[in-house]
Amino acid sequence: MEENNGNDTVTTTMNPIERPAAELEIERARVSEGQERQRGGKRANGRKGHALASILGPAFVAAVAYVDPGNVAANITSGARYGYLLVWVLVLANAMSVLIQYQSAKLGIVTGKSLPELLGERMSDAGRFMFFMQAEVIAIATDLAEVIGGAIALNLLFGIPLFMGGLVIGAISTVLLWFQGGKTHRLFEKIVIALLLVITFGFIFGLFIAPPDPAAVLGGLIPHFTTTDSVLMATSMLGATVMPHAIYLHSTLVNDHYGPGEAKPSVRQLLHGSKIDVAWALLLAGSVNVVLLIIAANSLYGMKGTDSIEGAQHAIVSVLGPVVGTIFSIGLLASSLSSTSVGTYAGSEIMHGLLRIKAPMWACRVVTLVPALIVLWFAPNPTQALVVGQVILSIGIPFAIIPLMRYTHDKELMGEYVDGTAKHVIFIGVAALIVALNVLLIVLTVLGKA
Repeated sequence: MEENNGNDTVTTTMNPIERPAAELEIERARVSEGQERQRGGKRANGRKGHALASILGPAFVAAVAYVDPGNVAANITSGARYGYLLVWVLVLANAMSVLIQYQSAKLGIVTGKSLPELLGERMSDAGRFMFFMQAEVIAIATDLAEVIGGAIALNLLFGIPLFMGGLVIGAISTVLLWFQGGKTHRLFEKIVIALLLVITFGFIFGLFIAPPDPAAVLGGLIPHFTTTDSVLMATSMLGATVMPHAIYLHSTLVNDHYGPGEAKPSVRQLLHGSKIDVAWALLLAGSVNVVLLIIAANSLYGMKGTDSIEGAQHAIVSVLGPVVGTIFSIGLLASSLSSTSVGTYAGSEIMHGLLRIKAPMWACRVVTLVPALIVLWFAPNPTQALVVGQVILSIGIPFAIIPLMRYTHDKELMGEYVDGTAKHVIFIGVAALIVALNVLLIVLTVLGKA
């Protein structure tokens, strides 16, 4: 063995007896280094898996907007009137929702700000106030359907008068909102996700009692219409798919998901995790909506009086039995509690972003709850108010979706994560379709044809 020491070369001879021991030490060192590398790789993979799991949650909270009492009523009405005809409409609507909700999440992740915050930074004081006013009206209209739906569920389950039921829903949802924000935000997410699972079980249970014909369901995936009324129903279902408050809120949820001082994964990891989060959350919500339509098509087709939540529940009881009816009412109650909490949360964030006012959550809860209670007290048929609320929500859609489309295509704002031309064109097409359908829905409602 030779050693080079400056300009001199020194040759050393290793004892034949010592050579195997030295080689063995080298081999041990190599094995040890390989094992350490392997352990490090496993730790890295573990951290990667943990990082992905830690990202999931915001989309499931936003997805609650897609299974609120208004959606329940619309899907059951569609199935009872037209059978499996409009299954394809819900599938298309859900696909569009996946794109829009991911875009909202992407905007929040890349900029670190919510859509309302970005709007507030780019508008004059008068513009911010006017924008906030329309958004607040949207929040009130959203809460209208959710509180009424919960009051009806409590009436069906326990015979509680509608007005008292509205008060109970308001009180419980306010308690849920105490967990929103700060260190308890993850707990809030878990509560909402648990309610989403209750909704899923409550509405899907009937599918196992009376399984549908698979061929008939597959036939409903082929886009077609039968009458002018079915076109109007499809327009209503597609146009009302995307909820404005879900768009505003999702860009907030992805940042509120992490507490103050908590380390975040990289932007690329967050975007990757958000794709999975949105896909699974909206797959779950979309499945619930499709199942509601299928149950109505299979068990309630042709029955009268299913165009209201109470009528639908009574029809389910008469056809599928009181157990299924009770489970349906529990799902409706969970739908109301979760969606009204998320709606109030969205209203608070809209106020914070546009007016730069961080109002107490209970104050935001009161603002949106009072109109719903007034309707429950005075309206002879509260479910009629859902129609008006749907029209108001339709008016608010362009105010949320058009800025989102512009901001995600803004190179200065999004940097390397800006939408490419192809994706932007697709987003323009989806946004134009949704806005056009909502305008059509408003016109038809005013003319008394929807």
